[in-house]
Amino acid sequence: MEKILIIGACGQIGVELTLALRKVYGDGNVLATDIREEHPLLRGTGPYTTLNAMDGAAILDTIKKNGITQVYLLAALLSATGEKDPKKAWDINMQSLIQVLDLGVQEKLTKIYWPSSIAVFGPTTPMEHTPQATVVEPRTVYGISKYAGELWCQYYHQRYGLDVRSLRYPGLISWKSEPGGGTTDYAVEIYHEALKHGKYTSFLSENTYLPMMYMDDAIRGTIELMEAPQDRIKTRMSYNLSAMSFSPKEIAETIRYHIPDFAIDYAPDFRQQIADGWPKSIDDSAARQDWGWQHEYDLNKMTHEMLKNLQNRD
Repeated sequence: MEKILIIGACGQIGVELTLALRKVYGDGNVLATDIREEHPLLRGTGPYTTLNAMDGAAILDTIKKNGITQVYLLAALLSATGEKDPKKAWDINMQSLIQVLDLGVQEKLTKIYWPSSIAVFGPTTPMEHTPQATVVEPRTVYGISKYAGELWCQYYHQRYGLDVRSLRYPGLISWKSEPGGGTTDYAVEIYHEALKHGKYTSFLSENTYLPMMYMDDAIRGTIELMEAPQDRIKTRMSYNLSAMSFSPKEIAETIRYHIPDFAIDYAPDFRQQIADGWPKSIDDSAARQDWGWQHEYDLNKMTHEMLKNLQNRD
């Protein structure tokens, strides 16, 4: 039986991925860890311990004591947060990855998962249907660290045979956990504000198109990637992953279908420049061909689910 360690389990992706993996592998076989206090949604669902992603000795001790066979490294400083302290973001994002890759080789882990992002792309990248292999010149420290991380993942696979897998997530939208400081966070905040106040001020301009995905699709895609046979994984950098692309104006229109008086205005800030350097849509045909990726949620279906679940939660 696989024994899974999740580092960064209390983040936006980590909470839902932990819960999903516990359903697949059993509650006791998925150890959730984070530097923070345990997330309320994780309490009582399985083992949890405090762990610093920068503490390699503590990670090694955790792997040995718990018989860990797989590691999901989710800890990172995201795009908008990273720009406030670039060197700290680089140190956290890179050191945590290199440590886990080294431990993967040393402890003969069966698999490692590490997420990348559309932030690896930049203004010189083709903006429409961005290919799997293309020009990559990121302009944020988050994007730089993610692209460097992809190359390290590929290197460790080629040199040591380490089974490390990765996805380039688009903007992720969830009602269960709060956004973590990313440039696509408006697409989560807008639903909360629509229900609480009936209005929202977007920090991106009305026609800024970005690739997005409902969290349920992202979690399912992650598990499908990790469960795919090794010979189906053709890239050891990171797979493009996509579901939909929309603008703040379009998401507001779908909200008005449910809340007719919803109002939106626009006050672009420093995150606009980050968004302008990212793709408008993603070509994820490699993931669809190699291991059968298919998304289930479009914008209308996602808006319905977000508003329904947030209303029920509150």
